[in-house]
Amino acid sequence: MKLMIASDIHGSAFYARVMAEAFQGEAADRLLLLGDILYHGPRNDLPREYDPKAVIALLNAFSAPIYCVRGNCDSEVDQMVLRFPIMADYFLLPAADSMVFATHGHVYHQEALPPMMPGDILLHGHTHVSAWKSFGDHLRYFNPGSVSIPKEGSCHSYMIFENGVFVWKDLETGSSYHEEKA
Repeated sequence: MKLMIASDIHGSAFYARVMAEAFQGEAADRLLLLGDILYHGPRNDLPREYDPKAVIALLNAFSAPIYCVRGNCDSEVDQMVLRFPIMADYFLLPAADSMVFATHGHVYHQEALPPMMPGDILLHGHTHVSAWKSFGDHLRYFNPGSVSIPKEGSCHSYMIFENGVFVWKDLETGSSYHEEKA
């Protein structure tokens, strides 16, 4: 199974469309969104083509199953308009001999860890900066970056997870720029 992982759309109809096109081009089976779907948040500038209603329509018509975790900008009212669940704080994904704990990053992060074992992967968005690093007791942290509002010089990005390998990709060019085994 091929999984596309993206985070922090923040109501950008433009980048939601680009993400949907990348999903089709990747021929992924499912989409995992790491939160902050519709609202831009008080700390962010408005993203390109800010139009939450268009993002709702695009995601509700999506061609494959969407899994999503709740971000700090997602709320119960957002759940009322989206046809897939968005209110879970985390999503567990088995990967080879480890477990991937997928969350948004505002509750669980490197300083506030969920229950994890050596070799497990903490996967979250929230920072808008793509990342891959080892930390703590043989743990790893992965971040796909942001679809619409990248920060600290990072690109608009997403990840692909297939055959036990995570690949970071530039959303605008489709080129890969990093790879990690699970």
